[in-house]
Amino acid sequence: MDRVSHGARRDGSRTGPADGGATSRARGRGARGDRASGDRYRPGTRRATGEPLRASWRPRQDADEPATGDESGTAGTDGDTPPRRRSKLRRLLSTYGWRVYAVPVLLVITALVVVDTTRTDPELGASGDSGSSGTSSTLSSGEAAGVPEQPAEQVDLNIPTAKLPEGGDYTRKGRGTWHVVPGTGRKAGDGGELYTYTVEVEDGIDPASYLGDDGFAQAVEGILSDPRSWTGTGEVSLQRVDASHPDPDFRVSLTTPDTAHRPDICGNSIPFEASCYRRDVDGENRVVINLARWVRGALAFSGDMIGYRQYAINHEVGHALGNGHEGCAQDGALAPVMMQQTFGVANDYVARLNNTPGGDQGTVPADGKVCKPNAWPNPQAR
Repeated sequence: MDRVSHGARRDGSRTGPADGGATSRARGRGARGDRASGDRYRPGTRRATGEPLRASWRPRQDADEPATGDESGTAGTDGDTPPRRRSKLRRLLSTYGWRVYAVPVLLVITALVVVDTTRTDPELGASGDSGSSGTSSTLSSGEAAGVPEQPAEQVDLNIPTAKLPEGGDYTRKGRGTWHVVPGTGRKAGDGGELYTYTVEVEDGIDPASYLGDDGFAQAVEGILSDPRSWTGTGEVSLQRVDASHPDPDFRVSLTTPDTAHRPDICGNSIPFEASCYRRDVDGENRVVINLARWVRGALAFSGDMIGYRQYAINHEVGHALGNGHEGCAQDGALAPVMMQQTFGVANDYVARLNNTPGGDQGTVPADGKVCKPNAWPNPQAR
């Protein structure tokens, strides 16, 4: 049994056991309770039996991490040791987290993009021109099926019908300039829009290989005046003009292979001689007839030089009139004149060539169809 001490009241009377004991016990419980309450929730102490679960107001920290407090970083600790002040970098990371790293990275990326979009390609120049002629193409079509703006490495293609046949000699390289063959012609065709054209020959070609300027000009004019040509559709009329006409709609130009292979003319992305049509930003629309093909023709025409020359003129002039490439529509039928017959009359071969970089991809399906050579847009005309 606990001993109870008796004390005196202010009026001199002594306290009884009930009164003094209750007060002392209450005072004792209060003191012990305060210490127990503080110790009970101190980090690392064991919870007293029957007490409810309760999280510490100050979570435990790793030993190597300084104590943290308010935003100033000067909160006190349980002992007398002054708190360690956080570095500026730690406070910055604590406040902004991953944004500290993200913002500088985004600034660098933005600067690189701005520099890249404003940079000028030294090979193309500020205006994007390509080649040595100082002109650039807005439309590039023809049997070559696309002209790269920069010289491209040739694609190795196994297309036996696309090879240049054996035959006569021709000038490999001219001067890269053309002269207009003198002479004008009558209007051919009665309907549609009138298109004018000049006949031109590259300077530096040996006349013996193409029967001279007049022979070439007469062949071109005769082909385009034939009702089986484009005038037979009733949609266009054609007329040959000479150098006195300052602005013809297109120029039919006999061109050496080396000049035709220039990146600003027909390009050199395929290993076969080809003709093409070229429209330049300065307004000159040029039908380029490759001299090697004019002299030797194409394997698909089996030595029919007249038929091949008719085809070559009609095909490239067809581009000048706004027509695109076509494939063989019916097995065994005449090939459309806008099929690339210089390389063959089988869709599989033409599709393989068109699917090369810079080619007219997707125009001709590789469906196994094979047509017969045809030189005219309107072969049924008389």
